[in-house]
Amino acid sequence: MYQLILIIHMFAAVSLIALVLVQQGKGATMGAAFGSGASQTVFGSRGAGSFLLKVTIGFVIVFFATSISLNYLASSAAKQSQQMMLPLPGQQPDATLPPVSPSSIPLSVPTDSLKEQPVQSGKTNNRN
Repeated sequence: MYQLILIIHMFAAVSLIALVLVQQGKGATMGAAFGSGASQTVFGSRGAGSFLLKVTIGFVIVFFATSISLNYLASSAAKQSQQMMLPLPGQQPDATLPPVSPSSIPLSVPTDSLKEQPVQSGKTNNRN
């Protein structure tokens, strides 16, 4: 379900960007007042403005609806994963783990692993 909504969301986003780039700005109609408006007769006398505006509004609605849906699905999945990790109040811890007692903790660390290793080269790190 999440992947399907994500695909629709990406399609709406790309379509919305393309539609906004195709539309003409408000200042572009000034040329039509001086006689160069004949090129917009493909979409009718008012041009493509109203049709493209309606399609853009439709993609905006789809974009926001999928954004809200993706947010809801992601937050509910996060809540479910948190609930699975935390034990319920009054519930005993997992029985597979042995209990830790103070006597099972070592009091000293083996010193064999902490011995200094001899330097292989004759160079030192002293700075003068």
